[in-house]
Amino acid sequence: MAQKKVTYGPTQSPLLADATKVQQMRDYSQVGVSLFWQRQMIFAAAICLSAFYYELWLSISTLVLIAISETFDYLLFLRITRWRGRSPRLARVFMNRIYIGTVLSAGVISYFALGIALQQGATTHFLPLFFLFAAALFASMNNYHILPVLMLRLAIYGVTFLFIPIWDIVSTGAGIESELWTQLFTVVFVLYFIVDCSRIFMKMYRTNLRQLEELKEEHEKTKIAFKVKTEFVSTISHELRTPMTSIKGSLDMACAGVLGDMTPQMEKVLKIAQRNSARLTSIINEILDLQKFEAGKVSFDIEPLEVQTIIEDAIELNQAFASNLGVTLRYAKPSDAAGIATDEKRLQQVMSNLLSNAAKFSPAGSTVKVTSVKQDEKVRISVIDEGIGLAESEREKVFDEFSQIDSSDQRAVGGTGLGMNISKRIIEALGGQIDYFKNEGPGTTFYIDMPLGNGSGRELAHGMHIKDMVSGAGPIGDEEPEKATGDRAAA
Repeated sequence: MAQKKVTYGPTQSPLLADATKVQQMRDYSQVGVSLFWQRQMIFAAAICLSAFYYELWLSISTLVLIAISETFDYLLFLRITRWRGRSPRLARVFMNRIYIGTVLSAGVISYFALGIALQQGATTHFLPLFFLFAAALFASMNNYHILPVLMLRLAIYGVTFLFIPIWDIVSTGAGIESELWTQLFTVVFVLYFIVDCSRIFMKMYRTNLRQLEELKEEHEKTKIAFKVKTEFVSTISHELRTPMTSIKGSLDMACAGVLGDMTPQMEKVLKIAQRNSARLTSIINEILDLQKFEAGKVSFDIEPLEVQTIIEDAIELNQAFASNLGVTLRYAKPSDAAGIATDEKRLQQVMSNLLSNAAKFSPAGSTVKVTSVKQDEKVRISVIDEGIGLAESEREKVFDEFSQIDSSDQRAVGGTGLGMNISKRIIEALGGQIDYFKNEGPGTTFYIDMPLGNGSGRELAHGMHIKDMVSGAGPIGDEEPEKATGDRAAA
């Protein structure tokens, strides 16, 4: 006897409600909730007019029916707006209840208009017909989200609209020359106008809905492409970093004479290779830093530090690089010490970027000055060069990714254009601010404002680290940020 195959657990993913229909129901419900009080004011005005000029029983009965209808609709709309929109069964239930609510509300309005018209007798019926016209126009402008619901509501209004003048003609036996026929023809024209308005509003809504769906699709494609790009760049950068480290180490050993004596020609060639390998290593490090910031995988090691010590170390690390360009780095050390809570490696990275930039854009024989001054609850570190000076209108370009003030092929200095963008991210993450201004004389002053050692820098970086952990980004992956060197180029 053949055994019957038994499958345990779900064999397919659960069915989900149609996303477009769910969005239409939500839009319809949100409009219903937002216009709730506006509808109540209109109903109140109409009931007061009816109670004063017509039968009181009509006003009271209409008030009771409106209370039932509006309560039903309001509670239904609230449930739909809070609904997650997943269950197809619940979608059908809500849709059926929307139909019921439509019949109730449209029926109440038609009952009210018809009641007044019958009390008036054969006349122009300005109040009931105007009330029906206003209700139909209100529906055309606000109920276009779901076509069957709009058609149902307009059909109820339309039948009532036509019934009133036809009843007058039939009950009085009026001929074609009577003004009652004019009222009928006018009603037909008004109904056409309402239908045309409904078509226009519905077309606009569906166009916007389609464009919104297209934007969502493009956004998802962009997110996927961005993720693929980020992973690709990160992988390539990591793969390049290992051989470049080996190449640079070998060149450093050869240039230092560890591998033996070299001829002047060999030394010249190896020095060029050493400089270019250092430049490539710096570019790879900058790309990796940018990827870590974009992925939210950056953490900081906050500790109390002396500002003077940080600046002196940064000048020592970058002095050789500046000397090769004929530029001197000088620190005007203040008399009083200043302490901050920050990440030493990251701040050294920023300082190296500012100092190397200042040296590259300064003429040979000039001096780059560094100062540190206490200002209120912060300390300002300034790097002052004697170059041509940056226009303050170029601020966005200076701190943008892959951007340089001189981006031509003939530019005098190299770089990826990532240095200042990464520096800005680091300083802001540490609770500080980085900016620049053009000097009155030659050159530019870049400055960093860091909070004094009151814990604010530590707390901000700690908060950022906690946020990364909560979002699932976590700390830096498998590497510690490298200590900035004098060869780390920037913009």
